[in-house]
Amino acid sequence: MKLIVFGATGGTGRQAVELLLAAGHEVTAVVRQPDKFEMFHERLIVIRGDVFAPSTIQSAMVGKDAVLSALGVNHRQPTTVYSEGTDHVIRAMRNAGVHRLICLSASALEIPPDTRFMPRLIIQLIVRRLFKHLYEDMERMEQNVRRSALDWTIIRPPRLTNGSRTGTYRIAVNRPMTKAKGLRGISRADLADCMVDLLNNPASYQSLIEISY
Repeated sequence: MKLIVFGATGGTGRQAVELLLAAGHEVTAVVRQPDKFEMFHERLIVIRGDVFAPSTIQSAMVGKDAVLSALGVNHRQPTTVYSEGTDHVIRAMRNAGVHRLICLSASALEIPPDTRFMPRLIIQLIVRRLFKHLYEDMERMEQNVRRSALDWTIIRPPRLTNGSRTGTYRIAVNRPMTKAKGLRGISRADLADCMVDLLNNPASYQSLIEISY
């Protein structure tokens, strides 16, 4: 497949690029500073692009089979990277006739009713307040994606770690992740593994996916 990855310089995006190349795909990585993206492969194209400047990503979208978006920020200030950035990606996809999109959100956007009191309190009083602006923009992003009519998949990971790739994790499709075992987080490597694994899975189209160990 011919794939394009946004957020390729991040911890998850970079590993997604590596896994896609290992699986034999042709990959285009869109980054703002190509000279700082030190990855080389005969099936990898690195281009300078910015999701806030749609003209820089449109031509790269042509001929692609799917889009993986690991867009994110490393601060807690107000942002539109998720919503506006993804909206520009969606418009570029429509213009190029690309239908498959996998993007990342966060599990704390919804708190399942069976969540125990203390974890619920921590999410409501600490996590959602600390990352208020990020979650608000992720909610806007999810609304944009759901309205797009694309073959989209939104993955909602819990706390991310720098652990190794195991290939062993739980996922829940269009339902809350069971709290019987607790949400123990997920490594960025396994999150990338999940993104790649769902590429050709029609059961994940227009679906919300929760993931955890």
